[in-house]
Amino acid sequence: MMSRIRNLSTDSIPALAGIVGPLILVTGDIAATLAIADYRMVRNTISSLALTHLGWLQTLGFLVMGLLVQVFVAGLYLSIRRARGFRIGIGLLLCLGFGLLMIGAFRMDPPGAPPTTEGTIHTITAFSLSLVFPAALLALSPSLRSDPDWRATSVYTLIAAVLALGLTAGLALLPARIAWFGLYQRIIVGNVIIWVEVMAIHLLRLSLRRKPIPRDTATV
Repeated sequence: MMSRIRNLSTDSIPALAGIVGPLILVTGDIAATLAIADYRMVRNTISSLALTHLGWLQTLGFLVMGLLVQVFVAGLYLSIRRARGFRIGIGLLLCLGFGLLMIGAFRMDPPGAPPTTEGTIHTITAFSLSLVFPAALLALSPSLRSDPDWRATSVYTLIAAVLALGLTAGLALLPARIAWFGLYQRIIVGNVIIWVEVMAIHLLRLSLRRKPIPRDTATV
């Protein structure tokens, strides 16, 4: 265990960012939910937490995750062998991180209130990310499949992309004011979070496998 900790290096930072970011978002969501008496995770959306007195927890969670996802994607860029569509996939993942920042910075409009610029930006960004995520995974898939270090994650990545597309398409079929929309939205977000966690853990394992350069042989 101690030897693995000693092997942590700057190569491990993007992986740790990918692991910590989603955990912060989930922790803030759960903490705020438990503290608000009339809030229900099954019924209410994640974004509606920003309208409560503990909304700063939700806002902070999206902002931190957005920043850490950018760092994590930089690690993927440096670690995966490039094939067709690689740059597009990485670019779309960077857009995902930026979109999370936008969602945190711009709150949704309260239900029934007149639309505002802030709320419109929030809504458009949230819907765009539901398409950006599966597109990024599909573009990145050939690179994962062709890289021996990442081939084990390629099938799961395709499954996550198809699931994301199916869940997004399902939004159009849901009736208005459905009682469990909050749960449905959390399944969509959970698919993203789990993929980031799985890939970040895999990236961390790869970074721990790399042997550090001995000090007496390092070039200056």
